[in-house]
This record gives sequence, C-alpha cells and structure tokens, in this order.
Amino acid sequence: MVVATALLGMVTMILTTLNERRREMAILRSVGARPATILGLLATEAVLLTLAGVVLGAILLYAALAVLQPYVDRAYGLFLSIDPLTYREWLTLVAIVVGGFLAGLLPALRAYRLSLADGMLVRT
Repeated sequence: MVVATALLGMVTMILTTLNERRREMAILRSVGARPATILGLLATEAVLLTLAGVVLGAILLYAALAVLQPYVDRAYGLFLSIDPLTYREWLTLVAIVVGGFLAGLLPALRAYRLSLADGMLVRT
C-alpha cells in the first residue's frame, strides 16, 4: 500500500505539472519533436523519479541499520543483521521501478494526446 500510495502521488504530481508544462511541450513539438518523443520524456521522468526513490530508500535503510544496530542490540537484546539484498528483494525493487514506469504512462499518454495548438494558446 505504501508503494501504491507513493506511485499515485507521483502520478498526481506529474499530472499537475502538465498544465504548467503545456507551452514547453508545444515548443518541443513546434521544433520537430514527435508526440512519441514527449511520451518518452515523461515516461523516462517517471522511471528516474522511481529509481531515485528506490536507491535513496535502500541507502537510507542500510545507513539506519548500521547506526541503530548497536542501540537496538543493547536496549532490546535484538540483533539486526545487515545482509545484502536477496534475489526476491531485488525483484521487488525492480517491480517497483516497473510500476513507476507504468504509473508514469498515464500522464505521458495525456501529454501525447495534447495538440500543438493547445499548448500555444494563452490561458488565464
């Protein structure tokens, strides 16, 4: 549920920025970028955001384990072993990145359908 909520938040963030980026996408289209290029840019943005979250999360997890391990062992008598990621955990992280790509397709498809004229209109 945490991953689904985070991916939903990412989709919401990208969708809300689409309105501000309409002109940027229209300019890209006017200089020759195809709609598929716009789709690729937004999908790549979603993958990079998800990948950054996964990498940062793993780094923070291992850092917290390294710092808190002696305290938890002394205070509670629990030994927290710091093991490398297992094959199943790697698969989970890859699935999260793929989920980020799929979630990023929603705003990317919306931008794909926006016409060049729509982005050049001035809205107040």
